[in-house]
Amino acid sequence: MNIEQQLLPVISEQPYPLLFATISGAHLYGFPSPDSDFDLRGSHILPGSEVVGLDPGRETIEVSVFRNKLEIDLVTHDIKKFFSLLLKKNGYVLEQLYSPLIVRTTPEHEELKVIAKGCITRHHVHHYFGFAETQWRLFEKDRRVKPLLYIYRVLLTGIYLMQTGVLEANLVLLNESFKLPYIADLIARKLEGVEKSVLEDADIAFHQVEFERLRGELEAAFQSSILPEAPSAKAELNELLVRLRMGSVG
Repeated sequence: MNIEQQLLPVISEQPYPLLFATISGAHLYGFPSPDSDFDLRGSHILPGSEVVGLDPGRETIEVSVFRNKLEIDLVTHDIKKFFSLLLKKNGYVLEQLYSPLIVRTTPEHEELKVIAKGCITRHHVHHYFGFAETQWRLFEKDRRVKPLLYIYRVLLTGIYLMQTGVLEANLVLLNESFKLPYIADLIARKLEGVEKSVLEDADIAFHQVEFERLRGELEAAFQSSILPEAPSAKAELNELLVRLRMGSVG
């Protein structure tokens, strides 16, 4: 049984129709370990009765299960919440929406990906600055390969987004453009299962310099970015939301 066949039952067990479900986390970022869990993310569609009634519907659903020794974590947001997050400086939902690792899709998912291009702004940079700072503090504490890879992934994603307007979350693909010589070695260490080993002091000093340099590149990319200041897709998102709420997705 392949991985997709093991993920599909979790999707089919959900109580509401799914607009989409994709794989996020280390698999999306290009450096999953053999024992990495599967992070499924997506959006579900609450029926009208659970939106207008006295009892609120389940705006967010979280499921954690083990299937054939695979740990699977699924988080989905109702379409109204998901669309609202798209209108904010939220890089997570953009990465989930545009993930090429698709487990469940619909025609409206493809439509949403087109509409959401109008949600990308210069100010998504703040998400990537904040994420990088959080991961650097974690790296300073334990000096492991995994948070270091997350640091580079998020900084390169942010720079690339500011420069091109394209959301790319895969570190391997990003490095085809940035050509950082140490990325392949760090990924290899993680894939070999030595991610929990700590780096030497000389390595720490080197990566601190690189962290500061790439933060500077992210700031420069933000300052020169021609991305819009504010999202322009609210009306289109609203129209799609109403259409989805009034109908259904099988």
